[in-house]
Amino acid sequence: MNYMSIKFKDYNQQQNWLFPPSIEELIPENHPVRVVNGIIEQLDLRLLIEEYSKDGKPSFHPKMMLKVMVYAYMDNTYSSRKIEKAMRENINFMWLSAQQVADHNTIARFRSKKLKTIFKDIFKQVVLLLAEEGLVSLKEVFTDGTKIESIAGRYTFVWGNAIKTRKEKMAEQLEQMWNYAQSIAEEEDSDPTPPEFKTIDRDKIEKTAKKIEEIISKNPQASTKAKAKLRYIQKNFSQNLDKYEEQEKLLDGRGSYSKTDPDATFMRMKDDHMQNGQLKPAYNVQVSSQSQFVIHYTLHQTTNDLNTLQPHLNTFEELYQFLPEELTADAGYGSEENYDFLEEKNIETFVKYNTFDKEQGILKSKRKKINEDFHRDKLYYNEEKDQYICPMGQPMNKITNRNRKTKSGYAQTSSLYQAQNCNGCPLRGACHKAQGNRIIERNQNLERHKERVRENLLSEIGEIKRKQRTADVEPVFAHIKSNRNFKRFTHTGIEKVELEFGLHALAHNLRKKSA
Repeated sequence: MNYMSIKFKDYNQQQNWLFPPSIEELIPENHPVRVVNGIIEQLDLRLLIEEYSKDGKPSFHPKMMLKVMVYAYMDNTYSSRKIEKAMRENINFMWLSAQQVADHNTIARFRSKKLKTIFKDIFKQVVLLLAEEGLVSLKEVFTDGTKIESIAGRYTFVWGNAIKTRKEKMAEQLEQMWNYAQSIAEEEDSDPTPPEFKTIDRDKIEKTAKKIEEIISKNPQASTKAKAKLRYIQKNFSQNLDKYEEQEKLLDGRGSYSKTDPDATFMRMKDDHMQNGQLKPAYNVQVSSQSQFVIHYTLHQTTNDLNTLQPHLNTFEELYQFLPEELTADAGYGSEENYDFLEEKNIETFVKYNTFDKEQGILKSKRKKINEDFHRDKLYYNEEKDQYICPMGQPMNKITNRNRKTKSGYAQTSSLYQAQNCNGCPLRGACHKAQGNRIIERNQNLERHKERVRENLLSEIGEIKRKQRTADVEPVFAHIKSNRNFKRFTHTGIEKVELEFGLHALAHNLRKKSA
């Protein structure tokens, strides 16, 4: 074969450019990096600039750093070292930075310190620009939550119930030692108010241990085992109690936290492909979306969505100075407290309550309860007389009200209705199994809300919104967690992880705009 006959294009690495091209010319007009540049050029960055000191040597311009940071998240580049490398080698980063290169420490400080307090303002400005272009409307939102795992160790848990049990055991052991000391004391204790051991504190431990020591040290009947136990109490109980109280402060009402990320709560994550639904340290991320754009996001330490809606909407109002006119969400948010809040804020509600799908036959229970046909909701309620009619036709009159408070402190009032005579009723075994006449409970305010919500959800617009919710907010989570492989935070502390998710949310919005 004659290799000299094969033709190739000229290849000469030493060939000089007569007119070197600019980086600008090498980037396509429709490239996502141009969207980032164009959007950030329109932002008011005064709050960001105020984060810098007037002293010291000149800093990299915050506008340049912000462009690089946002585009890095669009490019799935999250490590500060990889961002530094990209600023040296990637033509898109070189164009954004005007070929300036910040070291990884500068990039990390910019992300963790400069953006920490002002990022929500930047996010808001971008959303408002999207609204001006007609890409989103802030009048209606679709809200849902997802759990994202913390970077904390999975076996570094501290459980609130375990702390409570340990404190109870300490009190029990202290009481046992006190009773033992009293049983061998030569003289009866002259203190008219003996210690009470339902609750203990450092002062009570020290005073009680001192009294026990005075009795045991003088008494030859005291066993060696009791003396050893007293030494253990004196050496460990006070410091252990201090440790437990410090842990309870970190819990702040939660059921658990991680030692390596105290802001993270252990949550039941969804099953993986091996059906391993495990408790892992995580954060509950709440998102309000519209047209698959993230309008607002918040992070929470609670394991369920029920108590996240109000703080989520309160921060929405703080950010935008108004609230959406309509809100659509699933049954995880359907509670009397949330319905009251939405009604007070004049937000049109398309939020399911927990039995809505079952009522409509959408959700069928795996096991049918024996008395399901005799459930309270199947009984006739006479609103005018304020009474129920039992399956045998007996009136069930109101007998009293019951007041209770939820974990969040919300006060609920329910009415109790009792049947007149259940003795000898042929349906009693199927109707109820409690002793005496059947009593049922009705929350009038909640039933009023459910009737209004049911009407909204079954309306023509309600049916559209129910279908639209699954196609609006859930794809946002799928894109961020699956397509962008963001399934675990890389920082610790709720402030840092909220910023981290915010960068992902902003990158998601700009990538969707560029698409």
